[in-house]
Amino acid sequence: MPTLSHSQIWSAIDALAARLGLAPSALARLAGLDPTSFNRSKRLSSDKPPRPRWPSTESLAKVLHATGLSLAEFAVLAEGDGAPPRRQMPILEFETAARHGCFDETGQPVGAAWNRVAFPDLAEDGAYALDITGKGLQPTYRPGDRIIVSPRRAVRAGDRVLVKMTSGALVLGHVLGLSETQLSLAGLDGRTPGRDLGLGDVVWVSRIVWVSQ
Repeated sequence: MPTLSHSQIWSAIDALAARLGLAPSALARLAGLDPTSFNRSKRLSSDKPPRPRWPSTESLAKVLHATGLSLAEFAVLAEGDGAPPRRQMPILEFETAARHGCFDETGQPVGAAWNRVAFPDLAEDGAYALDITGKGLQPTYRPGDRIIVSPRRAVRAGDRVLVKMTSGALVLGHVLGLSETQLSLAGLDGRTPGRDLGLGDVVWVSRIVWVSQ
């Protein structure tokens, strides 16, 4: 990674937040950081003269992990005009995606139902977008929200995921635990209790890596 200045680093963080439609504070929350981590008031010390304050490498790593941005892509943001490359990503309404024939056995989009949407190059190959239209996932997801799903990311406890069941059903949930034999999943509606799914009843599990709300 080339040497980047203090202003370039902070400009890249601001540009990334803007591309996601977020304020810097919301980007910090997305990365699991204190919402004030990227405040402009924290970018210079209170000394006289003020000294530059840099975001920590841990903070940057969490931002890259949360957004799917690579280190090289972050450098492009810092050095360029703030516009990361854009790709055409498959997109479909969640309710339509639940129909038979929209995914292969590995969780990759297939079939003619999918459209394409331009999206900042923040997610790895294979990622796709789903638009939420129904109200059944409130309060976590509301109509108009867009989620980005990655079939290639490892799934861990605490992740939000999309699960394809052998019955054909698509289930969105919050991972409570994962073992060699079962997946413990909680609903996203705040009402459905957690349940244990035998992995024999699960075709695939894909991680939700980003949401636009």
